[in-house]
Amino acid sequence: MSHNTSKSEAAAAAPPAQPGRWTRDYVFDVLKELGIHYIFGVPGTNEIPIIDGTSYPENNVRYIECLHENIAIGAAMGSARMTGKPGVLVVHVTPGIAHSIGNLFNACRSQTPLVILCCQQQNELVTQEPLLASNLVDLARQYTKWAHEVRTPAEMPLVLQRAFKEAMAPPNGPVFVSIPWEFTMVKIPDDAYIKGITRISSHFTGDPVSIEQSAKLLAEAKNPIIVAGDAVGYADAWAELQELAQLIGAPVTLQTFSSLQNYPNNDIHWQGELPGAQADIQNVFKDHDVAFLVGFGAQAQLAVFKYSDGPLIPDHVKQVYLTNNTWDIGKNFYGESAILGDIKATLPLINAYISEHVPEGAAARNEHLAQLAAQRKVQWAKYVQTALQQEEIWAVLIADALREVILEKGLEKKFVYVHEAVSDGAPFQMLLPFGTEASKPVSYYCVAGGSLGWSMPASIGIKLEADASQGIETKLVVNAVGDGSSLFYPQVYWTAAHEQLGVLYIITNNQEYHTLQLGLQQVIAAYGNAEGYEWQPATTDPEYLRINRPKFDFVALAKAFGGEAGEIVQAPADVKTAVLRGVEYVLENNKSYILDMRTAQTTPPPDPKSAEAKERMYKRYNLQPPLDFFHKHTSSAMLKATGVSMPANIPSLF
Repeated sequence: MSHNTSKSEAAAAAPPAQPGRWTRDYVFDVLKELGIHYIFGVPGTNEIPIIDGTSYPENNVRYIECLHENIAIGAAMGSARMTGKPGVLVVHVTPGIAHSIGNLFNACRSQTPLVILCCQQQNELVTQEPLLASNLVDLARQYTKWAHEVRTPAEMPLVLQRAFKEAMAPPNGPVFVSIPWEFTMVKIPDDAYIKGITRISSHFTGDPVSIEQSAKLLAEAKNPIIVAGDAVGYADAWAELQELAQLIGAPVTLQTFSSLQNYPNNDIHWQGELPGAQADIQNVFKDHDVAFLVGFGAQAQLAVFKYSDGPLIPDHVKQVYLTNNTWDIGKNFYGESAILGDIKATLPLINAYISEHVPEGAAARNEHLAQLAAQRKVQWAKYVQTALQQEEIWAVLIADALREVILEKGLEKKFVYVHEAVSDGAPFQMLLPFGTEASKPVSYYCVAGGSLGWSMPASIGIKLEADASQGIETKLVVNAVGDGSSLFYPQVYWTAAHEQLGVLYIITNNQEYHTLQLGLQQVIAAYGNAEGYEWQPATTDPEYLRINRPKFDFVALAKAFGGEAGEIVQAPADVKTAVLRGVEYVLENNKSYILDMRTAQTTPPPDPKSAEAKERMYKRYNLQPPLDFFHKHTSSAMLKATGVSMPANIPSLF
């Protein structure tokens, strides 16, 4: 204490101790027990009693102010992904939960643990339909594991214990609790606390009979395939699945729009994500006799489908399931064998059986996969060199530059890549160091839901958590996002600046909804000549899919919200130095940096229907090597009718 500071002045400067307890303090009891240090939200009058609780240091919880509820829920999702604990947010009555629906849907599909507290209008007034009130539970129920409105202040401890227990129980997911706001201010005794939160272990093994039956099918398979879904990544089960892939000599493909890196990309069995077109998915499976669907929840990640063209997985393929969620077992397809169990705990039991019954032909298949992996690496290196010769920036140059900078700075265990550059997933999935030497499943962040506008909010929650549950640090957080997606919630820049969070935002700016341009071609291919449809658009390059008039200045937009630095990058030769500048800036200043990467020309081609224009639009895809070399003989039948042949690793339309 300074000699010039009186005791009374020091006391006035010290944080106040909370004078007694109210029902809202049950929330902080739970957060303290679970080690959760953030509540995300947009302030409203009803929420002030809960937000006020973050003002007391003994609660050790910070309120992270966002400027839109979908940002708040996205940030809570990012925090939850890093810690493995529920992300917590407080939303404001009907508009609050309504604004959150897009990312609530993403959280549901991606099995992200969340507890959403919504402050309802005064209980005695709700029946009279006051301002902003509605049946909040019905709004949220469809995308939550449990949704409930508190009936009396006395049930607050019961409801909170159930909510957090359920969010954390396998499979994880969001929970919604509506609380009439006056219930949060009821005085409670000083010794009234929530006793604890029930923990249900996720580490349970499957039934021994089912394990042996499944292992036998895999061991006897002549040409098996493995599909790894998000439950693999959540379980941190790379090593166990790698052992199985080696034992049976199977390629490993991932569910489309995987939420995590569900298999390491430096393993010879890795083939990237399943394609997004019906015929292409069928072609992946058609030559296999057994498919092991492990943690595979997002089983129909496509938009164009015809029953007359047959099921996504052909009927002759025997299917074997392992996951911790009964809903995802046999959800869309009949399973010859099914195991309900934790993936990390159960796979070693399967592997032990197969080790004693070594499959015939596995060694030859592994040798073939190793040769294909080597060929893929060479072709992608050539593709990088081809991209350097172009007039515009191809995403592969951004991914390669980011890879080099991460390796040069020794950040392999200290980075998280957040992906919403939807048109260009393959280069980042192929080139970034998502391998066994350093990274983990949580080093990669996406969502299975596909509702746009989640990645920039998620980057906030990710960066707030210094360490991840799987041993990854968040020293460098990089968010690659399309120009269209980035415009959903640019208010994120304000929260990043307000909290002094250094995130590198890479805008892949093609001045259009490029994914939808690709989607339009898929629709034409599927329905243009189909009997009963024969649909053709008025133009194949509609103005409503472009966002170039007027042009956006993304760097200036970020600065308006408090983002201080950034640059426009127009030439392929400048990509590496720009990425290096951006990485160094966020590491040194704890402030965001925006890279506006021009991935398309400043003006659209003169005649979008011309062959030259089509070639230009698809060139980077036509030349892009596939990730799935094991099934590279497959072609995109959906787009064949357009005269354009495209690799399988092209996103499905949104």
